[in-house]
Amino acid sequence: MSRNNNLLPLLVSFVFTCGLLGVGAVLAIRLLGNQNPLEQVTGNLGVPQSTPEVAGANFSDVSNVPNGTFQYGGSTTWAPIRRDVDPMIQAAWPNFRLRYTDPPTGTPGSGSGIRMLLNNQLAFSQSSRPLNAQERQQAQNQGMKLLELPVAIDGIAIAVNPNLQIPGLTVQQVIDIYTGKVSNWSQVGGPNLAITPFSRRLEDGGTVEFFVQDVLGNQPFSPKVVMVRDTTDALRRIAATPGGIYYASAPEIVGQCSVRPLPVGRQPNQYVPPYQEPYVDPAQCPQRRNTLNYRAFQDGSYPITRLLFVIAKDDNSPDAEAGHAYAALLLTDQGQTAIEKAGYVRLR
Repeated sequence: MSRNNNLLPLLVSFVFTCGLLGVGAVLAIRLLGNQNPLEQVTGNLGVPQSTPEVAGANFSDVSNVPNGTFQYGGSTTWAPIRRDVDPMIQAAWPNFRLRYTDPPTGTPGSGSGIRMLLNNQLAFSQSSRPLNAQERQQAQNQGMKLLELPVAIDGIAIAVNPNLQIPGLTVQQVIDIYTGKVSNWSQVGGPNLAITPFSRRLEDGGTVEFFVQDVLGNQPFSPKVVMVRDTTDALRRIAATPGGIYYASAPEIVGQCSVRPLPVGRQPNQYVPPYQEPYVDPAQCPQRRNTLNYRAFQDGSYPITRLLFVIAKDDNSPDAEAGHAYAALLLTDQGQTAIEKAGYVRLR
C-alpha cells in the first residue's frame, strides 16, 4: 500500500479532531449531562449546520486517498451506504480498494467491527454508536488510539403492525413497553390487545446497544421481549403479529410496505413522524413509499437520533490513512448527497 507525504494526513487528522470536539461536546452534554435516560435520548442532537470544510465538493477533491486494498466492516445499519455509496467511491478512486469483511464468528455489527479493528483484522470500522468505555480501555492497553469520525445522522424508528390504530407513542411509553411496565396497547391509547415487543439480541449490533443504553437507560429488557435474528425477521413477524412492535434504524423501517412507522414524541400528543407527511398507506405501496423526515432528524425535533461514525486509527499507518480518507470522502458534498439518497440525514 503506497503512502502520501506525511503532512496531509496530519492536517486532515487535526481538522477532523477539531470537528469532533464540537460534535462530541454536544453529544456529551446531551447523552451524559444528566442521569434521566428519557432526557438523555430526547435532547436536540445539536449537530452544527456546517462541519469543517475538510473534503471539498466531490470525491475527486480529496487528496489524501491511499492506494491499496483495505478491509472494513461493522454496523449493519451502514448496509445501504455500503451498497449505494461505496461503489461510487470505488469508481472515483479505483486504486483505493475497499473489501467488506464479516466477523469470523458471530453476527456483524458495530461491536464486532470495533473488536476486529482492535484485533487488526480491519483497517477501519463503521459504527452506529460511539466507542464504549471497555473498547477505549482495550485500545489504550494495546497502545492504540481510535477516533470516532461522524459522517451522518440516523434516527431510530418504531415499527408496528399496519392495522394497529394508535396515533403514536412517547419515548417513556416505548421504555415502559420494553421494560415490561406496559403490556397491553390499551394502556397507551390503543386497542385492548397484548403487546409483543421484538428485538435483536444485545450482542447483535450497535442499534441494540444504543437502544438499551440511551433509550432504556441500561434497564434490562422485559422477559416478554421476543428475540429475533435480524431486522428482516422482525419485520416479517410484525406484519404477522397484530400487537407487535420493533425498533431499528429509520431507513430500514420507514419505506417498508408491511409495517407502519409510528410517530414518537417527547410528550403526549406531541408526536413527530419519522416519515414525511402525508403518510402513505401500505395499500399504496410499493408504487408509493414513505420517505424519511430529514428535517426532523436534523433539527432534533424527532426525539431519538444518533450519529453514524467511521472508527479510524489515529497513527501514521496506511490503515489510519484509509479510515480518515474514507470519512473525508463521505463528508464531501458528493458523499453527503449520496448518503442522503441512501436514506440517511446529511451531517453537513
